[in-house]
Amino acid sequence: MGIFSKLFGGAKKKKINLPRIDINKRFELLGRTGQGSMSKVWRARDKKLGKTVCLKVLDKEKTAKFEARFLGLFRPLEGAICTALRHKNIVQTFEYGLTLASEQYLVMELIDGNGLNFLIETASPKLNGHRIDYLAQMAEGIEYVHKQGYMHRDICPRNVMVTESGIVKIIDFGLTIPNTADFRKPGNRTGTPSYLAPEVIRRTNTDERVDLFALGVTAFEMFTMQLPWEKGRSEETLKSHMNTAGRYPRDFKPDLDPAVAKLLMKSIERNPSDRFQTAAEFRDALKALPKQDY
Repeated sequence: MGIFSKLFGGAKKKKINLPRIDINKRFELLGRTGQGSMSKVWRARDKKLGKTVCLKVLDKEKTAKFEARFLGLFRPLEGAICTALRHKNIVQTFEYGLTLASEQYLVMELIDGNGLNFLIETASPKLNGHRIDYLAQMAEGIEYVHKQGYMHRDICPRNVMVTESGIVKIIDFGLTIPNTADFRKPGNRTGTPSYLAPEVIRRTNTDERVDLFALGVTAFEMFTMQLPWEKGRSEETLKSHMNTAGRYPRDFKPDLDPAVAKLLMKSIERNPSDRFQTAAEFRDALKALPKQDY
């Protein structure tokens, strides 16, 4: 069971004593690199480690509101999850703890590259010839997360970085939850709207296949530069994920290989049983495509 058994082991939740640091003394903040829905992120010089890192500080109120969804359940802190994950396709986290203001912080590797969302939005030539490789790397990272007993729950281009050397790194485990019966129960409707699986929107039981659906939407977007359903946050837009099939990829890109289009449509099936069942299955299907130079 890997790190999952170590973090849970059937034991009751224990009080966690985390180290506290003075952010301003420990780090030289060199500039903001982004802002998540529940955090702020800086490029920073770590005086303790002697190198430039990525510093993430979680919003205390938003984090508490998210944690309140799981009253009575033990969800490990984001930092505990991230420091235990060790995979080439997952951002490395060196340390976590609390600031003097009781905000959770994470010290992570600084990734030299671009967000996958940027590459898609700018139709970057860096995608050309690399789509299958990037998606296969994503699948390998997701498969590892699942084997450790977790669901990422926010797979989308915004949460994927591609280094200058072409290595994919999955980031942002702020919504990650254990893949256990209690956490699979209906009600946790979190994630990025355009990538939410129908079972999340319906508030029915979920499992790791919600990540595979999100991976499928990401794949669809990488190949067509469009989303399979209209983008939006309205209830009607979200319901389209449940009630209508995704748009056909070749309607946007007529020269797309039919084998690729078939793979993309399977990856966004509304019924979880009709999708790829594991990230490894998705990766193998990608590598079996007759053309690999997309």
